Amino acid sequence: MSAGMRAVRIREFGNLATAGVVDGDAPVPGAGEVVIDVEAVPVNFVDLVTMRGAYQFRPALPYTPGKGPAGYVSAVGPGIEHLKVGDRVLGMAEYGGYAEKCVVRGDQAYLLPEDLGFVDAAAMSLSFDTAWMGLVERGRLAPGESVLVLGASGAVGGAAVQLAKALGAGTVLAGISDPSRFQQVANFGADDYVLQSGPNLRDTLRDRVMELTDGRGVDVVIDAIGGDAFDGAVRAVAWRGRLVIVGFAAGRIPTLKMNYPMLKNIEVSGLQISDYRKRAPELMRECFDSIFGLYSKGLLTPPRSETFGLDDWRRAVEALASKSTRARLVLTP
Repeated sequence: MSAGMRAVRIREFGNLATAGVVDGDAPVPGAGEVVIDVEAVPVNFVDLVTMRGAYQFRPALPYTPGKGPAGYVSAVGPGIEHLKVGDRVLGMAEYGGYAEKCVVRGDQAYLLPEDLGFVDAAAMSLSFDTAWMGLVERGRLAPGESVLVLGASGAVGGAAVQLAKALGAGTVLAGISDPSRFQQVANFGADDYVLQSGPNLRDTLRDRVMELTDGRGVDVVIDAIGGDAFDGAVRAVAWRGRLVIVGFAAGRIPTLKMNYPMLKNIEVSGLQISDYRKRAPELMRECFDSIFGLYSKGLLTPPRSETFGLDDWRRAVEALASKSTRARLVLTP
């Protein structure tokens, strides 16, 4: 370690009163690693869950939260040949991004297009890669196929709507909780909407999808909601369709009698994006190359973001927890 950086340190799970910004040593990259001088890092819901100690993986305390730091490469470890000091990158670290410097694996640092700024890159991270993996790798979306995105006004959902259109989907239906939100998702490229709230979703959601698809159903469902919306969506999948579970924002983890997928010849699968970073780094590189390529062609728009300084990290986390804004929250150390 060498002198010189500030970082947020979490000392106890579930007790942010003991956390704070501290001065410490800057990281030195090991073999296969790089150090990023952080210009922007998103504040994600998974960060909040991890701080509470409720995530399935617990980092050793004390730790610095933060995935998806974007900035300049400032140091390169042995074995790194594809990156050099000064490169503009997005790094997909598991932790460490709420800091002025962050060390990441070199195979998880992705060169940014020159026209993509750091705040926008950070705001796109974790949501656009999750959506891409859901649509392309798990959902095997083919050009012209129809897509239903549950939770379309959220970060992953909005990214999935944009990506589905950019990747050549036909009809893209947006799951929203209120019709007043349709204009937002229409701006992302949604063709129509399906209500994912209200009574008897098992029937009403299915019936709405069937109405909009001439009784055929949808080829791919991206479900970030779970709960009753899942119960309706799984019944709205077309023959040989694919439903990909990426989260349970509704709270209830649904269950399914497995004779249903057999009788309808459908697939129900799940997606845990961090596993891909650990187990399939080349596929993750393909994912980000595709996302950045589509962005450079003008086919993707970064989400609206709200920025906070590093010293205001607690205010950003509180805004995320209270859902007081629909913008993506980004720290700019």
